[in-house]
Amino acid sequence: MVEWLDYRRRRWPSTANLHLLIDNQTANTTSRASNHWISAPLRGQDATLERLRVDRQLEEALTHGPDPLHLAEVFGLDEKTAMRYADSPRARLEQAAEQDLR
Repeated sequence: MVEWLDYRRRRWPSTANLHLLIDNQTANTTSRASNHWISAPLRGQDATLERLRVDRQLEEALTHGPDPLHLAEVFGLDEKTAMRYADSPRARLEQAAEQDLR
């Protein structure tokens, strides 16, 4: 994932496209890459689009704190979904804090 983000930044340094996965056609727009373009390289891999989506949201919540408002704004989620997505990283952060105290 980090390698892709580095490549994306180098390849399209001034793109306004907020989608994680972009291509030559979508780098200069705000639309997403096609399902075929995204699915073809992932075929046969452990990674799936759903896993990438969940991983990206978890990473955002762990990096910026499990703030449902932030998650809602970054990912365009409704408030109930954002609250649910914030619960998992919040639990991980609390668990890590408890382990540090031991």
